[in-house]
Amino acid sequence: MTSEPPQTAYHWAGASEWYRLGAIDKAENVVRLCGDLPHDGILDIGAGEGSILSRLAELGFGESHTAIDVSQTGIDAIRSRELPSLVECRCFDGESIPYPDAQFDLAILSHVVEHVEHPRKLLYEAARVARHVFVEVPLEHNLRLPRDFVADDLGHINAYTATSVRRLLQSCGLEVLDQIIANRSRATYAYHGDRLSGLRYWIKELALRAAPRLATAIWTYHSALVCRSSPP
Repeated sequence: MTSEPPQTAYHWAGASEWYRLGAIDKAENVVRLCGDLPHDGILDIGAGEGSILSRLAELGFGESHTAIDVSQTGIDAIRSRELPSLVECRCFDGESIPYPDAQFDLAILSHVVEHVEHPRKLLYEAARVARHVFVEVPLEHNLRLPRDFVADDLGHINAYTATSVRRLLQSCGLEVLDQIIANRSRATYAYHGDRLSGLRYWIKELALRAAPRLATAIWTYHSALVCRSSPP
């Protein structure tokens, strides 16, 4: 089961409802892990078409929002939302973040790291420009992962377990403050119009609650982590 619909990379048209539904889950995880941390100034790295920032703005989470992405199509989509809290929205090269040290309270990389050729470079940059870093990835390194890599429309080139993504962040000097593993919402399962979607949701949900290690070894879930990038 994938967490995104097959599509050509950075083409947002026709998938707006899917991204809106997904953003509800992802923004909820941001608020859950970062609500007690400073978050007035937020940088969304790899912001896509802006669905997560839009949802955070709806929730009143953060006073000022900044977005960067490698796709001009995505940047244009974010600008078209006309978010009152959006300070700046610009393209970047996917590695070097064009802001000074410690400019933001919180940097968000939600479903970004699995796409990045050099994830540590980007994580070092996120830690440089923000005091706290939030990362969410799909846990795709499970029994369903093919032995050999084959490129697909999702653009995922890195596969993680809950342990390997945690170690990745720690190897970049980030202190992991909290980590959760979550199933997608029932609404995202229902989006595909499959009559068995509700059953699939509950099987995965109950398995995660009863035996998380076994569940994550079989199916793909999402793991979100929040890290401190500098001493308190």
